[in-house]
Amino acid sequence: MNSLIILRGLPGSGKTTLANLLSENKWPVFSIDSYFTDTVTKEYTFQFDKNHLAYKNCEEQTRQAMQAGTEKIFIDNVFSLDWEIEPYFKLASTYNYSVHIVTVENYHGSKNKHNISDEQVQKMAAKYKVKLL
Repeated sequence: MNSLIILRGLPGSGKTTLANLLSENKWPVFSIDSYFTDTVTKEYTFQFDKNHLAYKNCEEQTRQAMQAGTEKIFIDNVFSLDWEIEPYFKLASTYNYSVHIVTVENYHGSKNKHNISDEQVQKMAAKYKVKLL
């Protein structure tokens, strides 16, 4: 069975680094951050008014990879709220993918590279839910 591997965690936790490591440059890694990252300069420029487009873009990339029958697909996003992750469960069901969710924790104390304030990260942390059962 094909697999959808979702890496979730707060900004700076290392989601992208881990996703790229696990994908072994062999499997696609999709994220909302990619939408805001220049493909040439690698410069990240977040635009709040386009955030909904970034979500849709990530979902569409995932859909296309599933339609193509890609064996493993990695997604790294914060996913602090249920509505953010729900579309990926629906896609996985539609295309018969097993879903694996990995929560990445920031034990290394790294700061995010997107200039998200500590206050904003704390707000995200307050909303963050982990389903253990």
